Formats: sequence, C-alpha cells, structure tokens
Amino acid sequence: MGDAFNLGRVFGIQFRLHYTWFIIFILITTSLSWQLFPRGYPDWPWFLYWAIGIVTSLLFFASVLAHELAHSLVGRAHGIPIRSITLFIFGGIAQMTKEAARPGAEFKMAAAGPACSLVIGGLFALLWLVTRGVIQPIAAMALWLAYINVALAVFNLIPGFPLDGGRVFRSILWRVSGNYRRSSRIAARVGQGVGYLFILGGIVIMFILHDWLSGLWLAFIGWFLQNAASASYRQVQWREVLHRFSASQAMTSDCPVVLPSTTVDRLVQEYAFITGHSCFLVAEESKLLGILTLHNIKTVSQPDWSVTQVKEIMTPVDKLKVAHPDQDALSILEQMDESNINQMPVVSEGRVIGLIARENLIRILRIRSQLGMK
Repeated sequence: MGDAFNLGRVFGIQFRLHYTWFIIFILITTSLSWQLFPRGYPDWPWFLYWAIGIVTSLLFFASVLAHELAHSLVGRAHGIPIRSITLFIFGGIAQMTKEAARPGAEFKMAAAGPACSLVIGGLFALLWLVTRGVIQPIAAMALWLAYINVALAVFNLIPGFPLDGGRVFRSILWRVSGNYRRSSRIAARVGQGVGYLFILGGIVIMFILHDWLSGLWLAFIGWFLQNAASASYRQVQWREVLHRFSASQAMTSDCPVVLPSTTVDRLVQEYAFITGHSCFLVAEESKLLGILTLHNIKTVSQPDWSVTQVKEIMTPVDKLKVAHPDQDALSILEQMDESNINQMPVVSEGRVIGLIARENLIRILRIRSQLGMK
C-alpha cells in the first residue's frame, strides 16, 4: 500500500502508517472526546474528555495492530512470509508475499485475528468490572474498548471475502471441494454481495432515517468491500496465470551485459539512453558478477559518473536471488515480493541466459487481459 511511512518493526514485521489513518484517528478521537464521553459523564472536566479520548483511540488502534499481528504470526508459523502491517482508514492490513498453500493454514490464519480481538475485548471487560465505581475514566475507556473489540471480531467474521470470515468461508469450501479457484470465486461473489448490502443499508439510513453521516460511512465501507472482493479475485486469477508460465517463457533474453570496468557515464550514454533498458547484467567471460539498475546509478552524483565503475555500485551476485529456466513465474514473483526486488537473472548451468523483471510478468497479464484470455 503506497503513501505510507515506516514506524519500525513489531516481532520482525515492518509496521507502517498510511496517511488515511490520521483521518480515522481524528474522527474517532473527536467522537469519543466531544460526544460519547461528555454525554455519558457530564461531570468530567473538559481536558479529561480529550485525554481519555486520545488514550482510548490509541489503544483501539493498538488492538487493531494486535489483530493483524495474530494473522501474521500464525501465517508465518505456516510458512507464509509477512512483509508488513499497515494501519489505514479502514483498520489494518497485513501484506503477505504469498497465499496459504493449504486450506487448514488459511483457516487458522484467518480465524486468529477475530479470536485475538475477542480475547482483547474480554480483557477490557474484566478491567471494566474491576474499575467501575472506583476509577470512572478508566472504566469508561475499558467499557468502550471491550465493546469495540467484540464488534471488530463480529464484523470481521462476516462471510464476505476478503474479510476474515470470507477467508474462513473460502478455506472451508476449498477443503470440501479441493478447488482453490472455484472456492475463491464463490467467496469473492459473496463478498461483493455483502458490499452491495452495506451500500444499500447506507442509502436506507441516509434517506429514510436521515442520518447522513452514518449512512454515508456505511455505504463507503460497502464500496470498499465490493472493490476489495473484486480485486482479490483478480489477484487469484493472475496468480494462476503466472503459475502456468516458466521463467524461460517470461524472461528477456536480450538484456544488455556490461563489463565491470565500464564507467557509469559510458553506461548511461551508450546503453541506457540508446536501448532504453533500466537494468543491466554485469558479467565478465560469461560469469555473472552482479546487476545494475537505475536505482544504483542514482546513488552516485553525476559529476562522479566518469570516474565510477559499475562494479563499485552494482548489486553483487552473492546478494541476488537467481531464477531457473523451468521455475514458474508465480514463485519468482513471490521471491521478488519477499526480498523486495524487481528483477532476477535466469541462470542455466552456471550461465546467465536472461533476466526476468516485474515488467515481464505485468506484460503477460496485460496481453492476456487484452485478448480476453483467462
């Protein structure tokens, strides 16, 4: 997810904030501090409303982060690499570099999030029982957090893909039918239906109950779910397409090869500008030494191009991921996602025979789409 910035790592998983998170954080904090707590506790001083509101909002998003961490840690235990967790306007999302290979793994991973939210809700309910009548602000905060975490678990268990309940539903269909694609299609259709129901419910709330804010928000959530279900199923289709292609079919075999002693200035003038390529193999006597991209070149100031050789700034071969000619394109894409790289050399019997980049895979998908192929 673009337009997000890194905040650090949690259990080795990159934690990120999308800019839309600030919108929902302000909305929730304002709603708690300006409406909910003042209505329920009119005797508090004004600064206490905002102090408890901010702390409650932050704890809510910490709960969302815990929900996504539960997915991620269970997924990682089943061999599914998790690249990052991003908080955004609709909650949180864990970015996986590949899908579950078995229905049981997907079931456990999907169910872990709601289960975590229910446990957190129970802990806050216990805190409310202990503090009610004793520390009113803490009790008020705990009561809302208990309710919202249980609501979060229930909402995510709606059987509409890509919600957790939709993934649980798909895993059950997958287990029964043995057909991953058909199960994904059914779960996605149900997810689209849930999205349309939310949109319809939002319209009813706006025009019959005249609650425009709640209705618009519900319709917006429905629109997001409908689009997410469609996009998730397209990704399933794309992954199946890539699985049918090998590296030798998708690679570029005419990738420019340059000597390690070539200067950056010469490479830019004689190769990059003329061929239009953005990636180059660095080799000597057919032995691959590394890969050079425009990103590597940008690390060198232009006045130094004439005295900097490509071997000084290339990514050396021992840090490269290498593909094999008969390796399927899907597994290559998963390796790229896991290692956060955009190209891999294709090697046969110790000799570089081509280069496969994300652009190669995107081109395959685009051409099949234009031809109406599935």
